[in-house]
Amino acid sequence: MAMDPGHPFETLHGNDVTSWVSVCPQGLWKVQRKQTHKGSLQTASHSEDGALCLSSYCPRLGSLCQVRVRLKDGPDEAERSGPENGNEEQFQVTETDATAVPRCQDSVLQVPLGDWTTLRLGEGQCDITEACVEGMRAGEKWEILISPVGNRPDVSVPHPAEENLPLCATVELKAFTPGKESWEMSPVEKCQWVKSHKEAGGARFRSGDVWGAADCYSRALKLLITLHDHVEEVEKNGQEQEAEEQRDTNTADRLQQLPSANEFKTIKAELHSNMSLCQLKLNQPQRAKVSATKATHLEPGGAKAWYRMGQACQALNELEEARQAFRKLLELQPESPAALKALKDIASREKEINAQLGLRLSKMFS
Repeated sequence: MAMDPGHPFETLHGNDVTSWVSVCPQGLWKVQRKQTHKGSLQTASHSEDGALCLSSYCPRLGSLCQVRVRLKDGPDEAERSGPENGNEEQFQVTETDATAVPRCQDSVLQVPLGDWTTLRLGEGQCDITEACVEGMRAGEKWEILISPVGNRPDVSVPHPAEENLPLCATVELKAFTPGKESWEMSPVEKCQWVKSHKEAGGARFRSGDVWGAADCYSRALKLLITLHDHVEEVEKNGQEQEAEEQRDTNTADRLQQLPSANEFKTIKAELHSNMSLCQLKLNQPQRAKVSATKATHLEPGGAKAWYRMGQACQALNELEEARQAFRKLLELQPESPAALKALKDIASREKEINAQLGLRLSKMFS
């Protein structure tokens, strides 16, 4: 997404600068990143099972990452001290090091500043930090410059040094455990991530973090889509494969953790419906309509999706489509107060439009 051309933004300089837009509780933020220290090829980390992760690799989904974020006064400020991780010392990261970082509505960086923190990559708890770490190697340090997308006079941040925008900070990656790309994961592992993202999305929405909720549902959908072929294959093989796999207890237990074809469609429909609600809250009615349409195609009996479809069409002033959606909702939930009120509002709006049209026509021929 492009920056608002009228928004002042002090940029980092150099050919190695990368930029992107990240999602935070307060909305969308432009991030620029520039490497200030390269990792040592000897720097490595170990998982609990002894697997080695050399700095020639970057963290992947599920990697535990030891990171530190520190604020700076500006992008030209000299480093007070050199990086601590440029030697050949090997660091160990274990599950017990994982840090619980709660989402904070009024914080951009979402991490304790100045302290080493162990994050699990892919959970989306600290959007900007995770996005930085995805492209780092062990022992590297990056400088980042952060600014809100568009004119955001309502932005407030909790730390005194963050009062002036854009923010300038450094991100260091000490070590990390091996993770996996999505294509390396088993179907069961993917299902676990989908469930985790879906639950996190619900928790964020209830706390008022609508941007974060939408991000979680998006992450869940991206992984769920990759399970489509597997679910279809299991469904196609049917009873014959099921009978054969029942002989293998481990395989049978594994299959119980996977959704059936119908459950797959239901989960996908729920995610699209939840995404539609987030998009309505974020004043994105066209996207909300697209998400709700996908949900109703997958699950025609989903009352919430039809209601959100109607709301989106209303916001787009597509009154006939909105009426059809609310009438469908009434078929599923007769005497629904929300649907009845919405239909009454549509009729009132149409009456108002017709009156305005009649007035204009009368002026034309008078």
